[in-house]
Amino acid sequence: MNNSTENALGKVPEITLLFWIIKIAATTLGETGGDAVSMSMNLGYLLSTAIFSAVFLVAVFAQIKAKAFHPSLYWTTIIATTTVGTTLADFADRSLGIGYAGGSALLLALLLGSLFTWHRTLGSVSVNTVNSPKAEMFYWVTIMFSQTLGTALGDWIADTAGLGYLGAAVVFGSFLALAVAAYWWTPISRTLLFWAAFILTRPLGAVVGDFLDKPLSAGGLALSRYSASVALLAFILVSILLFKQRAARSAH
Repeated sequence: MNNSTENALGKVPEITLLFWIIKIAATTLGETGGDAVSMSMNLGYLLSTAIFSAVFLVAVFAQIKAKAFHPSLYWTTIIATTTVGTTLADFADRSLGIGYAGGSALLLALLLGSLFTWHRTLGSVSVNTVNSPKAEMFYWVTIMFSQTLGTALGDWIADTAGLGYLGAAVVFGSFLALAVAAYWWTPISRTLLFWAAFILTRPLGAVVGDFLDKPLSAGGLALSRYSASVALLAFILVSILLFKQRAARSAH
């Protein structure tokens, strides 16, 4: 590969069906893994958030320092954002007592603020422009907020709205299907649709994760959080190893 080709590639993956499959699995893992540490290990939301935040910061630092796209490093960072998103949302919603609606509103404001600042600073929030340390910082902060918002939204629809985990999964799955349809059959901005789909996959994964590990009395399957997390991690690892992912083309 020549230098001009290398320079034309970013450090985030090409957006394909495989990307979305792994993303949903990673967000589901974030829910089961976050709950395993905060609840099953009884570490609480605050300490768990501190632990996962440290992992997130290390992963982002390694991702930014990397010279090229590395699937294992990228998805490690995604998983770090979704686990810290789980415990941070639970801490805001439950420990701070602001509730799911308040937590969702706060996190939506933070997410929109991140996207607005990113766009004002660099002129675009497209993943194809993630080709500099500053753009990568905006990218990962935005992702972390979106993952946290997704957890709060999932809990809000499943619990407060009374739809249950399967009902909430149908709601978010339907919205995701609409985003896909809009991608294929409308001229709506691809960047807007990407972030809409990215945000929607998080509450979908959150409610699926809750469905797997919550008690039968709460509408879940009462599976072990540890075994569910291991199974999801194994699926992600196999997907990364068996199917080659290419780096997205970088816009200059």
